[in-house]
Amino acid sequence: MANEGLTARSGTFHVDSEVGRLRRVIVHRPDFELKRLTPSNKDELLFDDVLWVERAKQEHDGFTETLRELNVDVIHFDDLLRETVQLPEARDYILDHIFDRRVYGPIALDSVRAVVASLDSQALTEALIGGLTKREVLEWIDEPPSLFFHALEDDSFLLWPLTNHLFTRDTSCWIYDGVAINAMRKDARMLESLHYEAIYRWHPLFANADFPKWSEGTAGGKATMEGGDVLVIGNGAVLVGMSERTTPQAVERLALRLFAAGSARCIVAVTLPKRRAFMHLDTVMTMVDGETFTKYEGLSMLASFTVEPGDTDMELQVTPCQCHPARP
Repeated sequence: MANEGLTARSGTFHVDSEVGRLRRVIVHRPDFELKRLTPSNKDELLFDDVLWVERAKQEHDGFTETLRELNVDVIHFDDLLRETVQLPEARDYILDHIFDRRVYGPIALDSVRAVVASLDSQALTEALIGGLTKREVLEWIDEPPSLFFHALEDDSFLLWPLTNHLFTRDTSCWIYDGVAINAMRKDARMLESLHYEAIYRWHPLFANADFPKWSEGTAGGKATMEGGDVLVIGNGAVLVGMSERTTPQAVERLALRLFAAGSARCIVAVTLPKRRAFMHLDTVMTMVDGETFTKYEGLSMLASFTVEPGDTDMELQVTPCQCHPARP
């Protein structure tokens, strides 16, 4: 399970490497959203199969208990979101971005948004993560005279469940002294970024902290990047996979911002096969200490590029790596 590690330093947040001492981590416990998975929607929601949710919860609880025994401060994502949407400005920010006339139509929009906005913070958090169907909304309101609404089947989603929120590192990854709130590649994950935008802007844990943002989430558009492709390897270097989920444009944006802030000195960008089996860099490579990686046996030599600062803040020096197969 991919999670985001944070080291607190005198009131700030910092991630120096993949293998350093973990002090604080954001996790998301599997819950109701995964009960929404069915054989007919699992592919659209990016799962290979439906899950045994109760067993997943037990295993996740064992995982977080082990972290606590190691003196890691475990922060649950749903707590962060619930505490964030208690703030009216944050709540409006999220709902204004979700309830789009182009998605819901002009007639259903106001009534559906109003009923969701009226939920208390706990119920709203559950709806934002777990989704809402037409049938569930009709328990609260009369059916609006909307063609969009009438055309929906009763168990169709008005808010899709965010089943991938448990992969917290993908949506929000800390790189040295700042955070990248990532624009996600797949439709099923886009609204995850919106939640983190609000959390890092308004939640009391982060609102008064001083840290740069290497990307702003949904505003990134098609320049997508996911944290599973980003490995902080230490000494000012970052290893990034250009995969089916992470674009070269997003890597360039990351490099320009890291270098301008003096937070990193180089990025090594690796071209991954654009296939699900190689979804993220951390799917096929794992850093085990400061000088050692394990890698998937089926991973061949990959094209890579060293990206370093250019002559100005808007220039980069890109050097292709002359790679040679390792000797047996």
